[in-house]
Amino acid sequence: MRLMVRLPVANETHRTHCDVLEELQQSLRHAGLESSNLVVAIDYTKSNEWSGERSFGGKCLHAIDPTGATVNPYQSVIHIMGRTLEVFDDDKLIPALGFGDSKTGSASCFSLSADGEPCHGFDEVLYRYAQVTPTLQLSGPTNFAPVIEEAIRIVERTRQYHILIIVADGQVSNEKETRDAIVAASNYPLCTTFHFAYSMSID
Repeated sequence: MRLMVRLPVANETHRTHCDVLEELQQSLRHAGLESSNLVVAIDYTKSNEWSGERSFGGKCLHAIDPTGATVNPYQSVIHIMGRTLEVFDDDKLIPALGFGDSKTGSASCFSLSADGEPCHGFDEVLYRYAQVTPTLQLSGPTNFAPVIEEAIRIVERTRQYHILIIVADGQVSNEKETRDAIVAASNYPLCTTFHFAYSMSID
């Protein structure tokens, strides 16, 4: 299933972010999306430090504010995608994956949950992200293939349509493996989407 929608733009004077969110959800329904399971994958490669130097006040894009007063670009993207897509996920069970850290590198991925179980909604995804991220060492290279292959295994196991949400800084090192994995995913009820983390604000 391929979804093509026009993203609405909020007018600060006349439209709220809630208006834009509802319009986007209606656009997705009009495009044919009725329900879907979700998988979230987060890029923990070292390029997030270099990207943050240019776009996030010199800080790593994964920098966590221990007070919770501010959010980083990854938290912003996860929050926005949650507000947009969680309504389509009937059971709200969301596998949350990480990749590119010093332990998994470009060879595999890991669950943000200690027991490997899915998160219960995007609030838990954000909670697990905030808990796990400070304990990780960023590494690389950037290879999206392991998380796409893991999403394929989830689809094979559940036999249900899924949307894989990959949140990354926009850089990829191993293009061939990533391209091959995307081609393989096209044979399954799986939609792979990429969302780039950059400095932004949320309401």
